[in-house]
Amino acid sequence: MIASDAVHLSRREWLLSDRPASRLQARLGRAYVAWRRFSANRLALVGLLIIIALLLVAALANVLAPYSPTIGDLKNARLLPPSDAHWFGTDDLGRDIYSRIVYGSRWTLYVVILVAVIAAPIGLLVGTVAGYAGGWTDAILMRITDIFLAFPKLVLALAFVAALGPGIENAVLAIAITSWPPYARIARAETLTVRNSDYIKAVQLMGASPFRIVLRHIMPLCISSLIVRVTLDMAGIILTAAGLGFLGLGAQPPLPEWGAMIASGRRFILDQWWVAAAPGAAILIVSLGFNLLGDGLRDALDPRSGDQ
Repeated sequence: MIASDAVHLSRREWLLSDRPASRLQARLGRAYVAWRRFSANRLALVGLLIIIALLLVAALANVLAPYSPTIGDLKNARLLPPSDAHWFGTDDLGRDIYSRIVYGSRWTLYVVILVAVIAAPIGLLVGTVAGYAGGWTDAILMRITDIFLAFPKLVLALAFVAALGPGIENAVLAIAITSWPPYARIARAETLTVRNSDYIKAVQLMGASPFRIVLRHIMPLCISSLIVRVTLDMAGIILTAAGLGFLGLGAQPPLPEWGAMIASGRRFILDQWWVAAAPGAAILIVSLGFNLLGDGLRDALDPRSGDQ
């Protein structure tokens, strides 16, 4: 017992060393400090557990769902209340709502991941280029960003989906187009704080090109702030996708998308409340999980916060 405590203490001292012997040790030390800050926030751990549960449900949907998400028993299982056979009841087409919610988690992750993969790099590139270049480049890029920010996200997404046509892919593209401006503003602010630093000046004196400076030295400094903002925006992305699905412009039937499920259940909200309540609760829980996780990441990745 004493030996294991000594080994644990030595590992902790190695991770928290003020003079790391290698880049690996420095990176592991930063990760350890960030995890300590994150794990000190109990609500952030709850959010992390919710997101892990979402990932597991999406990965094991074939195992967890007892029924088909698209085929129902219209004759014998239409609008049944929650029971042992159907935990969340059935909808107006006799489909098991629990199975549809389980499979719908895949579409939720599909939308969230694709929007983050598309929007975050665009915002990072626009913001860092504008902040480092300055002048007319900065003015033009930021005015374009301001134009996008002037419109409510859902209204602008509706306009793009109306132009592109309904469908889950077009909904993802429309949400991504409307999501990048906040990331650009954050990246620009981070770039302005380091553009004239001694570190960047030294890289310039070594002959590095502006492209290399932005790509190799400025963008990595903006990633932590961007990760926090993307995580906090996940809930908004889910709600926007659900709103498009509710209006019939997102995922099309018979896909088990949560917003479309709420739209189909709104006709029965008074008598068969479970048809709309179950997917609504799923959206609420997942959105809450992303918000709690984002708050924890903000505290953990903030370089100004002290070690707890």
